[in-house]
Amino acid sequence: MNAIRPDAAAARAVYVLHDNPEWIPPLREAFDELGVPLVEWVLEDGSIDLTGVPPQGVFWSRLSASSHTRERAHAKEYARAVLRWLEAHGRRTVNGSSVVEIEVSKVVQYALLRAAGFTVPQTIAVFGRADLKARARELAVPFITKHNQGGKGLGVRKFADYDEFDRYVDSAEFEEASDGITLLQEFVESADQSITRAEFAGGKFVYAVRVDTSAGSFELCPADACQVDFSALAVCAVPGAETTEDAQAAADAGTAPFRERFDIDADDPLIVQLEAFLAAHRIEIAGVEFIEKADGTRVVYDVNTNTNYNSDVEALTKRSARLALARFLGAELEKVAEPALA
Repeated sequence: MNAIRPDAAAARAVYVLHDNPEWIPPLREAFDELGVPLVEWVLEDGSIDLTGVPPQGVFWSRLSASSHTRERAHAKEYARAVLRWLEAHGRRTVNGSSVVEIEVSKVVQYALLRAAGFTVPQTIAVFGRADLKARARELAVPFITKHNQGGKGLGVRKFADYDEFDRYVDSAEFEEASDGITLLQEFVESADQSITRAEFAGGKFVYAVRVDTSAGSFELCPADACQVDFSALAVCAVPGAETTEDAQAAADAGTAPFRERFDIDADDPLIVQLEAFLAAHRIEIAGVEFIEKADGTRVVYDVNTNTNYNSDVEALTKRSARLALARFLGAELEKVAEPALA
């Protein structure tokens, strides 16, 4: 693990810019398996010489919108600075500077998704706290809140009525968004108490994961570092489970809460539309989440450009997103010239 201190003479490699070391080891296994060199640049302390030249390689941004929750309050600004420097030198960036702006703002995501013809939730962006109560009354109950710069379910709460929301806004429990923007959003009821997360590597669909939401949790990170504590999980989170032991057994079998959906293929109209959307906005690695309503409408509500993968799902499927990711970045690295000898 390395802080950002570039050496122009460094060996050609895939450089991953990130803010959470816990997410890298499972990904590194796939790179090692394919023999693709991976070098970490952690978005914390470090420096770049603006008159210097970056090393040769492929530079992959895994900036997370929730970086500020891991004592990396300035990771977003560091990523912006480093990626713009790399791009000015013509380096190959994956999920580059324009994608950072999509990752850290759900306002941007919804604007782009809506413009591209997707169904998105009715959402009101509120700056500060003063307008929250009045604008909430424009939504039917129940409704939810979330943070504009989100991830990890930040600021996501469900409210059954306006009075409950008013009390929350006035209380010490009110959770300020890191950028001051709170989203008020319609609560979208799924047909089967689940959401679907479709994974893309190199802009192409790999597989989709069904996530059971019947326990009411909004923290849906699939990474192994975000494993659910089944001792505290309501057994209704796993259909048919009568005890937490049943729930754990289901999880061990790869059936809850994350599992592959075999009923969604690459030629599904929504997947085709999503691939076109990702290409239009230069998003090459992503996990896109949507909810399917009882009437069949599929509502897209989140674009994750620092996506993670769940080991239970990866063990069940022959379509490994980790290997697809490493294979894609390795192929891009092959297109980059070797550093010139001094």
